[in-house]
Amino acid sequence: MRPSFLRRVSLSVSVVVLVVAMATAQGPGGRGIPVQVGEECPPGTTLIRVGRCLAPEVSPPSIVDYRPESTLVSEEHLSPKAKFPVIDIHSHTGPTPETVDRLIAEMDAMNIRVLNNLSGGFGDALKQKVDFIRSTSHADRFTVFANGLDGFRDVETGYGMRAAAQLEEDVRNGAIGLKIFKQTGMDTLKKDGTRLKITDPELGPVWDAAGRLEIPVIIHTGEPPEFFEDPDMHNERWLELALFPNRRQYLNETTWEMLAAERDALFQRHPQTQFISAHFGWHANDFGAAGALLDANPNVTLELAAILYDLGRHPRAAHDFFVKYQDRILFGKDTYAPSEFAYYWRVLETTDEYFDYYRNYHAFWKLYGMDLPDDVLRKIYHENAVRITPGLPESGW
Repeated sequence: MRPSFLRRVSLSVSVVVLVVAMATAQGPGGRGIPVQVGEECPPGTTLIRVGRCLAPEVSPPSIVDYRPESTLVSEEHLSPKAKFPVIDIHSHTGPTPETVDRLIAEMDAMNIRVLNNLSGGFGDALKQKVDFIRSTSHADRFTVFANGLDGFRDVETGYGMRAAAQLEEDVRNGAIGLKIFKQTGMDTLKKDGTRLKITDPELGPVWDAAGRLEIPVIIHTGEPPEFFEDPDMHNERWLELALFPNRRQYLNETTWEMLAAERDALFQRHPQTQFISAHFGWHANDFGAAGALLDANPNVTLELAAILYDLGRHPRAAHDFFVKYQDRILFGKDTYAPSEFAYYWRVLETTDEYFDYYRNYHAFWKLYGMDLPDDVLRKIYHENAVRITPGLPESGW
């Protein structure tokens, strides 16, 4: 952790102690600390009237422990099952002899038609996954994406041609797409020790091979922009950054703006390759940016894994965006957890209001339903994925 951050924490604690002392000294008549209109209250206090901030008289709960229970009485439409069959294009779970029957039962209960494993690997490891799937009686329920030769490690001259040949072999062995993990482009190093950019010319043959093979490339670029900002009291992802050290991108030199620009350049340079921008391109909080990305790149679709917390907090804007770009969005979940999928159905399908998200560190706010039309739901749940991914089953919908 940077010394400057530790100094800020120490200063904040000192300010809180001082503010509490000042508020106590003023007594009931003073009622807090005066501030200018529009000025922010000092740490440890909150606005109680125009131009007046006050510290609580009792110790406040921490951000971790504060879990207020809503008194709102409203309609609830809870369903464990999606309205239409679903392709989860963004999963990291695949069947094994020990889990295949359980997975099928769970998928049937949720109306998940296909579970697509993005952690397919390459070479023999990928072939073994596909061979097992084909040996079961559920061969049309599970699919696999390849991950690139050696996971894009130690790239040097000649890597691109070898990786393109490996991708062709992986597709012959049953891979239906290519998945690029977030480390590639962000902190993966080339063999010479420099950062591997996704626009590196050495990777060009890989993107061209995907276009030639007519398989999509799902690319996870960077992290949410807040991860690149200092974790101060204005950062809405503070708790997540405090919990997960490997998400603290503000400690690195690479910026969100750099990564987004390189991603956009990649899309532009390879117009014949179909790209899926994972996690909505981290633009689910900004539909203007998301729309601009799609408008500029006809070869790009978005998928909504792990960004439900953003969709559900501006549901009317999300509804309109999904209707406008209904042919450019895919369903994805990321973490396979049957208890969590119902939140997706509720946000996408219902008019429910002010309900909890399933992880406080992602969203301390409430969610609302988007109430999408049936024809839009069908496209997002499966039709768009089938159209851009030839390896998915075309029947059974």
